[in-house]
This record gives sequence, C-alpha cells and structure tokens, in this order.
Amino acid sequence: MTKFKEEDVYIFNPERECMSREDLKELQLRRLKKVVKYAYDNVPFYHNLYDEAGVKPGDIKTLEDIQLLPFITKDDLRKTYPFDLQAAPKEDWVEVHSTSGTTGIPTVAAYTKKDIGIWGECTARGLASVGVHKKDIVNVAYGFGLFTGGHGAQYGAQKIGALAVPMSSGNTQKQMNFLKDFPADFLCCTPSYALYLAESFEKAGMDPKAIPLKGGLYGAEMWTEEIRQKLENKFGISAQNIYGLTEVIGPGVSTECHIKEGMHIAEDHFYPEIIDPKTLEVLPEGTEGEIVFTTLTKTGMPVIRYRTKDITSINYEKCKCGRTTARMSRITGRSDDMLKVKGVIVFPKQIEEVIMSMDELSPAYQIIVSRPGTLDEIEVQVEIDQANFSDSLINLGEFKKTIAKKIKEAIGIGVKVTLAEPFSLPRSEGKAVRVIDQRDFS
Repeated sequence: MTKFKEEDVYIFNPERECMSREDLKELQLRRLKKVVKYAYDNVPFYHNLYDEAGVKPGDIKTLEDIQLLPFITKDDLRKTYPFDLQAAPKEDWVEVHSTSGTTGIPTVAAYTKKDIGIWGECTARGLASVGVHKKDIVNVAYGFGLFTGGHGAQYGAQKIGALAVPMSSGNTQKQMNFLKDFPADFLCCTPSYALYLAESFEKAGMDPKAIPLKGGLYGAEMWTEEIRQKLENKFGISAQNIYGLTEVIGPGVSTECHIKEGMHIAEDHFYPEIIDPKTLEVLPEGTEGEIVFTTLTKTGMPVIRYRTKDITSINYEKCKCGRTTARMSRITGRSDDMLKVKGVIVFPKQIEEVIMSMDELSPAYQIIVSRPGTLDEIEVQVEIDQANFSDSLINLGEFKKTIAKKIKEAIGIGVKVTLAEPFSLPRSEGKAVRVIDQRDFS
C-alpha cells in the first residue's frame, strides 16, 4: 500500500507546463532563433560549424529549419574542453559542473545565474509531480561536487520552498540514521542506491516501510519497470523517473508525473528530436530512436542539436495529469552501450528485466563479457534474495537453468549463470556498474 495520494500532487508552473501546443511552438521558435544567433555570435565553434555547413542564424524561420543545423556530439564537447563552448563571459559564470570522464575527457559546463534559475525551475516541476510541497523534507542522496545530480535536486526543492537535506551519496549507515532520526518525506538518489538502502535496513532488522517516505525521484542511471515495483513494494512509496544530462543542464530535463506514462520534457527550455542513429533522419512521433536536445534558454553553455545517444520515443498527446508537454518513454538503452556478442545485439536492460522479475533474486547483479578463446561468452552473476529463497523448495542447479533459460529467451543467446551469496556482489552508492567487458578489441 503506497503512502502516495494523487491529490497531493500539483503542477508547479501550469502556465508553462499546460500551455497549448500552438503557443508552445511559437515560444520554442522564438527562443530557437535567439539561441542560434547567440551561439553563432559568441562561440567560435558554432560560428565555424555553421559557416562550413552553409547556414546562417537568419535561415531559421520555422521549427523544422532546425534540421538545417549540424548535430554535435560528445566528441565535439571533448575537443572544446574545457571552456571553448561557453558563450557567456567568464565574469557571468557562477558555477561549474562536469561529467565523470570515465570514458574519456570530461565534459565541463559553466552555468550563469540565469542557468541556475532555469535548472531549479525544471527540477521543481519534477519534484512537484511526485508530490513535494513547501512543508516537506527532501533527502538528496545524489552525489554533489562536480556531479549535477545533488545540486539539481536541491535547487528544485528550494525553489518549491521545501527543506532540502544535502546528504549526498555514500556513508550508508549515516544515511540510515538520518532517515530514521530526521525523517524525510521524499528521497532523491539513483534507483540502485535506493534499493541498497532498503536492503541495508532489512539487514539491520528494520522494515523500510517504517521510514515515513511518501515518494521519490530516481535517476542518473537506466532502470526498469521491475526496479520500480521493487522500490515501491519495499518502501511503500511512489517511485518516479527523472532524466537529465550535464551537457544539457542536469536532472530536470524531463520527469515522470504520477500517471507514470512517460517523462514530461521541459519543452519551453529543451527542444527534443528523435533521430535514426545510423541515417540521422528525424523520425516521426512514437518511433523509437536516439533523442537529440537543443537548449533554448541556457546562456552559459548552449548546446544545439546535441546527440545524447539515449534511445527512447516521444509522445505529444496531452497527459491525464493535465500537462501538455511532450513525454519521452523510459530510456531503453544507448546507441553506444549495446553489446555485440556472437553477432547478436544485446542491451543490458534486457537481462535486468529478467532478473528483476524473479523474486528469488536480489536487485544486485553483474554482467561479465569475455572471450576466453575465439568465442564471446556472457556470464551473469546474480544474487539470491535471502528473504524470498528456500532451499527446500528450489534445487540450486535447476534454478540456475531456469534463470539461464529466461535470459536466453530474452536476448536470443545462451549465458552462464553464477549464483552468489546474499550481499556478496558489489553495491554502488552512486551509479551502478552493471557491465564489465573484458574482451580485448585491440
């Protein structure tokens, strides 16, 4: 039974979140023209890029004319490291954030005071959609520092007027103590860390439902509907999805409302497109492809037609919640994180869905891809859930075969399944590392 009540939810900015599609398009076009000229005039990278493409800011006369502009990618952001994409003068910068840089040179973004205000507005909309009011306490267990997660959630809570508790990630025992002694109404963190907190309470002999949480926004990593069900069942809450990228602004680019039929994009600030990642063709509504964003209002580091690599689709129908903004579906994968194993394309999410559907398994797992000889192999390490597993009911050998069969049905190729002891697989206090590819492609 969830503590969430639909009547508790409100729309933070109905003037923008519920405006007509015609008025929204007019606003988007006005802002698109402005940001393209702003970037062309203030960022040599864009000036040169558009000159080479033979396009000028004045060529943008309709929203469809955005297709005249070239895409930019993370490689472009790396080439301009650290600050060659910044449009605002340095004296206007008030904050700097960065990606982790685990796959290469990090992306660095400078924010102006206006950018911080926009960011707080967007995350406030998301927090309101999960039920946060001025009287509430919001525990922010995303990382702080250069990572955008914690800051974005804090700015949103403060914009609403709620009490933000900047716990950050890590130090799980302290997190547990604070959630007990200074009870929060809402929790914001990665879904994998929320599940780890629930496990930690259970391990300490405490039911997570005893924590008076009403809901939370979980993001910064891909997660499935099965994980949502586990979160909601363990805490007795409404668990909703929030999406964002440092390159675009951070969390708050889109957020799921209580209807849970897609994440509402803050379209007055971020213009979305769906493209075919191979042909780069813009795809029609409802078609799955790679989402591309253009920031319409950012002044520190505007990004125009930025390829996110995230795979999703967009629905432009009015939502039952009353919002008219477009909704993007749950991210199903990344165009650059799919695994090619034995000639078969495999998305880690497919394996996760199988694991999360089995109550006998804990949410912790790892996928190890290797090539011990001439052929690729996938090992899926899963962990028995002590609370739901009975040796007297299930033979371990047969159980492993059942898991392997279900995964093969999902991905089309066989895998090796390894059963691990409860609490033996690594947990993450930030973004979970689920896939380890040990193959040597050199």
